[in-house]
Amino acid sequence: MMGLIILIIWFSLIIGIPFGCFGSYERTLLSVQKQKALFVFGDSLFDPGNNNYINTTTQFQANWLPYGESFFNPPTGRFCDGRIIPDFIAEYAELPLVPSYFEIGKDHFVHGVNFASGGAGCLVETFRGFVIDLKTQLKYFKKVTKDLKNKFGRKKSKQLLSNAVYIFSAGNNDYFNFDTTYPKHEYANMVIGNLTSVIKGIYKEGGRKFVILTLGPLGCTPGSRALNFQQGNKSGNCIQQLTTLAKIHNSILPKMLKQLQQHLPGFKYSLFDFFKVASERIHNPSKYGFKTSKTACCGTGPFRGIYSCGGKRQVKEYKLCKNVKDYLFFDSGHLTEMAYKQVAELLWNGTVDVIQPCNLKSFFHLPA
Repeated sequence: MMGLIILIIWFSLIIGIPFGCFGSYERTLLSVQKQKALFVFGDSLFDPGNNNYINTTTQFQANWLPYGESFFNPPTGRFCDGRIIPDFIAEYAELPLVPSYFEIGKDHFVHGVNFASGGAGCLVETFRGFVIDLKTQLKYFKKVTKDLKNKFGRKKSKQLLSNAVYIFSAGNNDYFNFDTTYPKHEYANMVIGNLTSVIKGIYKEGGRKFVILTLGPLGCTPGSRALNFQQGNKSGNCIQQLTTLAKIHNSILPKMLKQLQQHLPGFKYSLFDFFKVASERIHNPSKYGFKTSKTACCGTGPFRGIYSCGGKRQVKEYKLCKNVKDYLFFDSGHLTEMAYKQVAELLWNGTVDVIQPCNLKSFFHLPA
């Protein structure tokens, strides 16, 4: 047994897996490398252009310039000047870009599918009728698993699904759309209850490895600062009520994940502290290579926080910065490609102060 432990430590150092990630995973050393796949769920932080294909409004789309200008030509519908977090994770995992659900075709889903939808929430009621809510994303995932079983058979599809990584950015829009008739903790429990239900649905289909992002400091986006400014707070400070909601949500998340791990055999998770990572860059932008974190690169009004980038939404006027790399935020609520790359690097190879118990590099090496 001691020899096996030494071998595990040696193996973890070679491939860069934190030793604490192993636990009951010693069988990793005895497993052959399996098909890698990444399935993506959530909102505009992860949406690769799914909203291009649904009946919605331009408030929930971004398939025009200057969106995408740093990498994509023409724009794809990503709410960013270039690549977003799942694009970088796919690159680090040596996968092709994970396609949007509506672009998977016949053979393009074996490396994963992106179901995320800008504006989506965990609650069906959040922007109902304009987005693909999390419950509907689960329904689309079930269609994909059915196609996988038909194409590869039950055994191989089960192996692929259990070895895949499932990553979530969900809940942001539920709090931007907060129903004030509910007490804050009760509302947060409802949001996380819906997220839990979707995770259980994926587990039932064969998913075992889940990565969840905490919410960021929602009250500190340029959009939130602009709203605060318009409401009379001329200093443009963060909206503390929004950030408090995010903190409540984030305090419940770890408990939910631990409960799932206790009750679902083989369930594995990693929780990424997006709140901490984003807050550090908002409060000390120069440390991370940015000149400003309060003002968006693209938009209008105070802090360019009015959601008008590209002139296709309700407000047509907008201004665009000269050098997007100086900015943490690209528009009123979404980060720049440079910022998303920093986040993705920490997701992939970060230490336990931002992601625990395992980073994504570890997850891709730990079959179910």
